[in-house]
Amino acid sequence: MKLFEPTYQYILNLASHKHAPAYLGTLSFAESSFFPIPPDVMLMPMSMAKPNKWFYFALLTTIASVLGGIAGYLLGAFSAEWVESIITNWGYTEKYEHIKALFNQWGIWIIFAAGFSPIPYKLFTISAGILSMAFIPFVLVSLVGRGARFFLVSGLIAWAGPKMETTLLKYIEWLGWLFVGLLVIVITIIKTGS
Repeated sequence: MKLFEPTYQYILNLASHKHAPAYLGTLSFAESSFFPIPPDVMLMPMSMAKPNKWFYFALLTTIASVLGGIAGYLLGAFSAEWVESIITNWGYTEKYEHIKALFNQWGIWIIFAAGFSPIPYKLFTISAGILSMAFIPFVLVSLVGRGARFFLVSGLIAWAGPKMETTLLKYIEWLGWLFVGLLVIVITIIKTGS
């Protein structure tokens, strides 16, 4: 049964839609403040389909993502008690305390790491607001971290071009199931460790 190839084809079709940049911007904004799906799922096929526009796509993703990060920061700053009560009620107090410890240990650099890496950036944007991190450094480091990630992803995909699409299509089912397996392992480790 093929599960990932139809999904991949759907994303490719969506990426070539005339409103794809608007979808990409909306997804980028939402992911930085509350939505779980990273914008890479649209950025990559869009950069592959139109490699001459990779810079524009990366810039759009970066700006929308940082604006979403600012929304997450403001959510944390102005709704700290409400957000902390949700964290407590949902049983995430220990993880939140861990994030606070990371902020205390690494300061602004934790925002760079969260912006560049695939870890959920939104957790750190909201936490930055709750913990009253300095706003201007937060925005600047977010721009650098998110920009570095999205320009790297978009540029590499545009450079690889059609060769990458052929390879992805050939191995998409295997890669999809590998990702699901790794996700299950990570969730299991986190659940047994907490």
